[in-house]
Amino acid sequence: MRRNTLKPIAAVTGSIALAATLSACGGNSAASDEKTVTVYSADGLKGENGDGWYDQVFKDFTKKTGIKVEYVEGGSGEMVQRAAREKSNTQADVIVTLPPFIQQADGKGLLQKYTPQGADQVDGADKAADGTWTSVVNNYFGFAYNKKDLKTAPTTWDELLDGKYKNKLQYSTPGVAGDGTAVVVKAMHDFGGKKPAMDYLKKLQANNVGPSASTGKLAPKVDKGELLVANGDVQMSFAQSKTMPNLGIWFPKKAGGRPTSFALPYAGGLVKNAPHSENGKKLLDFMLSTKAQQQVSSIGGGFSARKDVKAADENAIALAKVMDGVEIFEPDWNDIDKNLQTYVADWKSATGS
Repeated sequence: MRRNTLKPIAAVTGSIALAATLSACGGNSAASDEKTVTVYSADGLKGENGDGWYDQVFKDFTKKTGIKVEYVEGGSGEMVQRAAREKSNTQADVIVTLPPFIQQADGKGLLQKYTPQGADQVDGADKAADGTWTSVVNNYFGFAYNKKDLKTAPTTWDELLDGKYKNKLQYSTPGVAGDGTAVVVKAMHDFGGKKPAMDYLKKLQANNVGPSASTGKLAPKVDKGELLVANGDVQMSFAQSKTMPNLGIWFPKKAGGRPTSFALPYAGGLVKNAPHSENGKKLLDFMLSTKAQQQVSSIGGGFSARKDVKAADENAIALAKVMDGVEIFEPDWNDIDKNLQTYVADWKSATGS
């Protein structure tokens, strides 16, 4: 849910043009690009250097099936909006977003029911009751900090109001970025309601650099010391820390409380009227396969969506330590989906954004 500039896919455009030509000639338009599947996704799972979970899974999927994956990356809200605009001429086959935007996609009628193989091992809270989406990678919300300039991580929300963070703190935009929306969700939980959360975020705005549609772009700024603190999520920050040595992970808490977080999974669904729905089904099946799920931690730095996959690799052990002592709460995603626009409007009003 995090990137401002979409990555266009020339191959998809070419396929569409070719299909139109074949159709005009009375040919089978589906045959022209039957070995293609198009994915619209939030960022975080594809490595900056081609070394992310998506990179490995897509490579293995193509090798096994011969189906080429065409990939479009953007903010979760951005991806849902794009799919909605294309509803009469659907381009995507699979969409992967963070909550509450996967629920939003479902509510807009963008998803069709499909239960991937292995979904029976996904916790009920991490998949739609009506079978329209299923988590493919589990994840948790968190913050990043610069370990070089801050010898110890901040611990409380109140610390971020200190003058030393002025123009050294930034979080991605709620309503556009999933992790930005998560800032509001966590603040409402930690402060005990919408009003105290908005009161706090109003104060925090004095130190905030300003809006950012991309959470992923904030981590390099933290690593370089341009920022001391930014929002993120555990999977993305952990993966980025492999090439950004100054990046640390922490979880804000209210004074006197415990550090908290909540599940923020990457959830995938089959797009309604997808041009290559059978290929989309195969890709979702592949993402939830045992091998791909074992690679979630070892390659992606995330948490398997399947309960029966018990990772014991070096990353999995390190991730367990990151989450040690963190209290996990469950947001009411249906409420957040229903009232998201109101929460975003209140945030804009409170912060003057």
